[in-house]
Amino acid sequence: MSLGFRVGVPGMRVRVSTRGVRASVGPRIARVHVGTGRTRVSSGMGPFYASTALSRSRGVSRGRSSTTRSGGPSPTQLARAQRAAQRAQQEAERNAAIEQLRQLRRDTTRAHLERFAISSAPIIPPPPPIPAEAVRAQAYSIYQQGLGLFARKEKERARVQADAAVAAYVDSESRRLAGIHAELCDGADAWWTALCANDEQTVCDAVNAAFADNPAAGCAVGVDGASLSVIMRLQDLDTLPDQMPSTTAAGRPTLKAMPKRERMLWWMHILASNLAATVLEALATAPSITEVNAAVITRMPDTHRLGLVAYGSWSRTAIERGPWGCADDAWRILDIGTDVQCSIRTTASGNISSVVKPLPLDELPGVATLLANCDDDGDAALADLDADLASSTPVSEPDPPNPFRLAPFDHWLQTRAAPPPAAPPAPTPIRPAPIAEPTPSPTPVTATPQSPAPQSPAPRPPAPQHPVPVGDDLSAGQSVVIGDAAAIPLRITFTTAGADSDLVFLLLDRDDKVLDDNAMIFYNQPVGDGVTLISKQHTGSATVELAVVRPGEVGPSVAKVLVAASIDAASGATFDSLGLCHIRIGAENQCWSFTPSPEPQVRALILVEIYLYRPPDAGARWKLRALGQGWDDGLAALARAYGVNVDG
Repeated sequence: MSLGFRVGVPGMRVRVSTRGVRASVGPRIARVHVGTGRTRVSSGMGPFYASTALSRSRGVSRGRSSTTRSGGPSPTQLARAQRAAQRAQQEAERNAAIEQLRQLRRDTTRAHLERFAISSAPIIPPPPPIPAEAVRAQAYSIYQQGLGLFARKEKERARVQADAAVAAYVDSESRRLAGIHAELCDGADAWWTALCANDEQTVCDAVNAAFADNPAAGCAVGVDGASLSVIMRLQDLDTLPDQMPSTTAAGRPTLKAMPKRERMLWWMHILASNLAATVLEALATAPSITEVNAAVITRMPDTHRLGLVAYGSWSRTAIERGPWGCADDAWRILDIGTDVQCSIRTTASGNISSVVKPLPLDELPGVATLLANCDDDGDAALADLDADLASSTPVSEPDPPNPFRLAPFDHWLQTRAAPPPAAPPAPTPIRPAPIAEPTPSPTPVTATPQSPAPQSPAPRPPAPQHPVPVGDDLSAGQSVVIGDAAAIPLRITFTTAGADSDLVFLLLDRDDKVLDDNAMIFYNQPVGDGVTLISKQHTGSATVELAVVRPGEVGPSVAKVLVAASIDAASGATFDSLGLCHIRIGAENQCWSFTPSPEPQVRALILVEIYLYRPPDAGARWKLRALGQGWDDGLAALARAYGVNVDG
């Protein structure tokens, strides 16, 4: 029961209850409370108050006072909360490390579960349609340039001319793109035929391209009939973590040191998974290969030298017989092969050995030679594979060039507006001696007339005659006039025997420098302005590479197309040691051949040059000159000499 009422004393409030009577006097800011044996003074200005209680002990009254702080945690509470936060952070970091280790183990033992695409005959899509409306808008802008606003008749005449030019452009580009498409289809068919015939270079190139994104570096090194030999570089045992997930006695997750045998078992699972993936992908890439001979190498933990840890042979029938659906299926690869050997064995007690020792190389002399070269030569192929394992940064491949890139309409229009080349003098029955000519430095016409004349297909002038008879061989330094080179393609056939070589084209300006790095057309960049590498085939002991040069499409800034060849310096071969080195240039009913005689130790060789020659008394015309000049330092030295950035 509680009853409150006010009395007459100003500032006094009395509250009566069953527990006593309480009275308070004073304003709210400072008030005295009296009652039930306690007197308390509150200031009303902050978290402090004073309290005095009256009590009796042994007949003596004694006062007791206390001061209390209200609001905010105490230092003890703060320390306790900080320790709790630290424990929570440690637990979170530990749980993240545990999950990361578990994910790493899952990822490293599932390489064989990837679905590898089975090779099929390549299909070259047709060129895209030419955007005629966009070309027509550009043509109207060019043909109506400089015409007044009210020049109706002149504008109408310009539109008719522009429409005729657009129709001619679309027809010309359609025929050119159709020719490129046919050449690409021929090249694709030739590649597929070589792959199905188990051509060694074709199979190794295709398999190595497929191996490029594998977690374990692999390399196809040879083909013998229908058998493919592969080297696989396994990650080192020392790269695995030294901890593993576990639980405490109370059942809480924790990390503990990984025993040697558990670490070895994980490493062996990685070996089996990547070996199975390597064999599966090789068989999927090369459709006519029926057997894969694989050797696995790694760096020995004690000597830090590369050594052989496993090898064997696996047939397509054995690989395709069983399922590959879970991580543990990888262990089957060690049981279904022929002559399988592994340096990690099971002990007599049933445990896996904890020591890695290399296998003897008596039965694999090729692997022995490869390992010896890798240890002695830091630039060997396996050294690059070893370095790749230390880098997890993905390498972005540049987009391949578009073989169906359209010629700009304005450039095409300039070539049509140029006057036809003057006919050369009639041939003489006696072949003239080679004439030394200055290095041509032409500058094609780039200005567009404000009011161009109507463009109509003009009849092709009669085929010019040449000082060298059709089909004759050229000697070094000799030059000939090419016929209508701006309108017809030049087909290049380069044949060598004794070592593998590659064609290289450089598009040069009048200062004999490349326009940019895209002006070098070679095996890594097979298509450029006016130049296309078609195919490369190995027939018996000879290698034949085909290419096409269209001088009329190289661009107005190009004054010369340099045709060269290179030999890989790692092969040890040079052009003077080849049994055959021959280039043939054909154009409609004309063809020329050249067999260079290079100096010793030449690894990069300029075969011929196709250049635009502009004499003072005649129109510009394309010519061909045989050269045969070489570089001892190979392709890099040749490229640097003409301004190609090979170090960027």
